[in-house]
Amino acid sequence: MSTITAPSTATAALPVSLRGVGRTFPSPGGAEPRLVLRDIDLTIAPGEIVALLGPSGCGKSTLLRQISGLDRPSTGSLTIDRAPVATADQRCAVAFQEPRLLPWRTVTRNVELGLPRALDREAGRERVAELLELVQLTPAAALKPRQISGGMAQRVSLARALARGPGVLLLDEPFGALDALTRLTMQDLLVDIHRAKPATIVLVTHDVDEALALADRIVLLGTRHDRPGATISRILEVPGARPRDRASTVLARLRAQLLDALGVPSHHGT
Repeated sequence: MSTITAPSTATAALPVSLRGVGRTFPSPGGAEPRLVLRDIDLTIAPGEIVALLGPSGCGKSTLLRQISGLDRPSTGSLTIDRAPVATADQRCAVAFQEPRLLPWRTVTRNVELGLPRALDREAGRERVAELLELVQLTPAAALKPRQISGGMAQRVSLARALARGPGVLLLDEPFGALDALTRLTMQDLLVDIHRAKPATIVLVTHDVDEALALADRIVLLGTRHDRPGATISRILEVPGARPRDRASTVLARLRAQLLDALGVPSHHGT
């Protein structure tokens, strides 16, 4: 595995705390409001990787938006480094399933979009160059999005998110649109990036194997028939340092437990 050097501007990882977080959305036509999340209690340590896992529509992305400040909880409190999250929080950066690159800008210029406004031009150029090296895209710096692959575009998205120097990196199905082999490569790259720049990472995924490969803890979200709104049904610790042997018997046992908790018999696979 290649050695990656951390950007000189790396920011310390920050702790995240959620206490009694809930989110209710209004329904059209005066119908009963829709409760999506309820009673979320979670503490995330600095530098930890936490995966949010659960069925589609259970509120994983909604929870990620609460942490980022892109949405506000209806109940409860949320802090980063013991300071409340208000509007879109500059201590966080978000990367989505789609890279969302501007087609008329080069790879370099797309990464520049993530730079803090207060950073001077020379420092910004240095940071972008370091990040392109970090995600192994230096040779593609002058290319446009149409000239690069899907996996390369997702690396640009990661570099843009890291350009801010976030203490918390939020990833919403970042590899979900990639083919299987590229997805595995991107997972390994994320492990390398985290080793070089150990931000706190919260990862939304539908992929049990991805969660097991990347996370220190897996937070399983689910709903009960007798109560609306998703809450934490289980938190599972994943042992072992990264990179992990995906074929290990330990991960196989954890995989079976997670699939059973998700209502999928483990012998059927994902």
